[in-house]
This record gives sequence, structure tokens and C-alpha cells, in this order.
Amino acid sequence: MASSTPTRHGRELQRYNSNGGRLVVGCIPYRFIVNKEQSLQVLVVIAQNGHSFIFPKGGWEIDESMEQAAHRETFEESGVRGNLEEVLGSWAYKSKRTNSIYEGYFFPMKVTAEFKQWPEKREGRQRKWVSVNEAREGCPHGWMKEALDKLVERLSLPQTN
Repeated sequence: MASSTPTRHGRELQRYNSNGGRLVVGCIPYRFIVNKEQSLQVLVVIAQNGHSFIFPKGGWEIDESMEQAAHRETFEESGVRGNLEEVLGSWAYKSKRTNSIYEGYFFPMKVTAEFKQWPEKREGRQRKWVSVNEAREGCPHGWMKEALDKLVERLSLPQTN
């Protein structure tokens, strides 16, 4: 079963930028729900403080591509798999734990599978499908809100063949 994949721990394989900040990668998992009209929902994980929402993310390691890291971190933290789309961009942000400036990259992920068990669920990690407005209100990080806005803008554009 896919959920038996162990969570990676430690920083031995971690990638860093030229200033010593970690390189972090993650996803904004999303789906469309059809009620009376089609609405966009995003999957958030409950932050460790238990009061705010964040998108799944984590360290990009030297033995994996950026896309592999995005898939891994998203599965470890939220228990979903899906199709990655073109990267939304990169953001610099200050670490809460150190005085370093990290680089964060986010991909949209259209969710294709949601698992009942996932690696960090055993550690108490919770996930929740929310509207874009709920995600924006519950997320304390401006850079994650910017990534969400880019996703909404991208999904709002007419699709051409």
C-alpha cells in the first residue's frame, strides 16, 4: 500500500541556496466540485500550531528532482497523489526557526487519488478541503497566499488547444 512509505527525516540530503537557506518545494492540491455550479477547492494541512492552514511543502533533497520532491512532500503531509502542472513560481521567505531566507517553489496538483492513511497522519497531521477564500483567510503566510492567487488566476484563464 502506498501509505506505508516512510517519511524522510533529517537534513543530510537537503538542498540549500547560495545564502544557506533551504530550498523548499510543495503543492497546492486542488479539485473541482460540481454542485449547482463548478467550484474550486484546495487541500490544506493544519499547521503544527493547530490554528492555521498551510499547503503541503518540505525540503527538496539532492537525490530527487523538484517534481519528485513536490510529489513526495505532498503525499507525506496530506495523503494525496495527482498530476503536477507547471510551477507557479518561487518565493523568498524568512524561516521561523532560523534567521535564513528560504526559497519556496509551488506547483498546482490536480488530485487524482486521496488515501485514508498517509505517513504524517500517524504523527497527527490533519488535512481539509476548503474553498479558496477559506484557505486565504486561514493561511498566515503572504507568500503562500500569492501562490494561491497565481493558481486561481491560471485556472480562470480560458483554455486553448
